[in-house]
Amino acid sequence: MPNLHATPLPTGFVSPGSRVAPAAAVAFLEGPAADSRGRVYFSDIWNNRILCLDSLSGATSVWRADSGRSNGLLFDQKGRLLACEGNEFGPGGRRRMTRTDMTTGAVEVLTDTYDGAPYNSPNDVAACSNGQIFFTDPCYGDRAAMQMAHESVYRIDPDGLVTRAVSQPVIQRPNGIALCPDEQTLYVVDSCPVPGGNRRIWAFALSPEGTLSRQRLVFDFAPGRGGDGLAVDCDGNLYIAAGINRPRGTHETDEVPPGIYIVTPFGELLGRIPIPEDVITNVTFGGDDLKTLFVTAGRTLYTTRMEIPGWVVHRVV
Repeated sequence: MPNLHATPLPTGFVSPGSRVAPAAAVAFLEGPAADSRGRVYFSDIWNNRILCLDSLSGATSVWRADSGRSNGLLFDQKGRLLACEGNEFGPGGRRRMTRTDMTTGAVEVLTDTYDGAPYNSPNDVAACSNGQIFFTDPCYGDRAAMQMAHESVYRIDPDGLVTRAVSQPVIQRPNGIALCPDEQTLYVVDSCPVPGGNRRIWAFALSPEGTLSRQRLVFDFAPGRGGDGLAVDCDGNLYIAAGINRPRGTHETDEVPPGIYIVTPFGELLGRIPIPEDVITNVTFGGDDLKTLFVTAGRTLYTTRMEIPGWVVHRVV
């Protein structure tokens, strides 16, 4: 048998310069969050819904049919589901942060404006054990819809007060966000898809009052596709969803293949878990022992087993 990996395009069949490209999208998955009973919730932004996988039965169902174009999801310290309702992939984005009581189903709006203007598109969220919440607010969709002159990270205090925690020029376009296990460091993915834009993972010292300081670079993916979402294990290692097989424009290269990149808190690359799909969007830990990794990527939710348990604020293993 010939080497099929080396088989060229058929001469006289494919138009010169033509390449296979997506003609339609049926899903765009993001923001996985796992509870303590084996259920994994994840956003399908394209179809404006939140799905739920029962990892015990393998069944997937629609948990919320109108999600407000939700993106990042996370359980807070009391097991309530935080949702970043964004403004991408079509109408219906509510541009706000909500919290759902999983027992009663009651939905609480935490914030929908800052200084009188609606948010750009809340993207990802981190929650502290003291009740503080941090969320990112970039604009990756229609920038004509922006009513703010900045893309920032915000803090919501337990009393509801909202503070802009960090903004330009300290960061360019904040995306994924996560805490370290001792809650003294906040990690922010700075992913700006323009030529020369940041593809960096930043670390900030976090005070008990919620103030960020001592910014330092953890890892730089430039010039490839940088990080999107990230998670942290109980030893403090970062698990970063990053990379792409084919560049989407002049702003990125294919030098970062898709996968989950495991990096120490001080930037040592420990390895990559390959994921056979574009585009890798987010990652979380679940399972009884928090050793099951769940990865959202395009139209698929992937899973694999790990040796080190993850860290999540609502569970202790």
